[in-house]
Amino acid sequence: MERNGGFTVTLSDINKRYKEIMFSDESQQVKTTKLSRLMTEMEGQFSIPMLRDEEWEKENRKVIALYRKISKSRVLSD
Repeated sequence: MERNGGFTVTLSDINKRYKEIMFSDESQQVKTTKLSRLMTEMEGQFSIPMLRDEEWEKENRKVIALYRKISKSRVLSD
């Protein structure tokens, strides 16, 4: 858990928001934008390194698993 602006953000909170986005009736483009923003938020909340760091990933398996799930759910187009 990390603190942000006086409130605690948990992986459960992030996962709930992920599900809300995925099951919404919004377009895929809007979903992808929201998922990208959620990933950016996670990067700050959980200090996810920009470059792959195996040691960090071993210590933060649940964080990186959710982060990758969100990343794979995006539809990126040219």
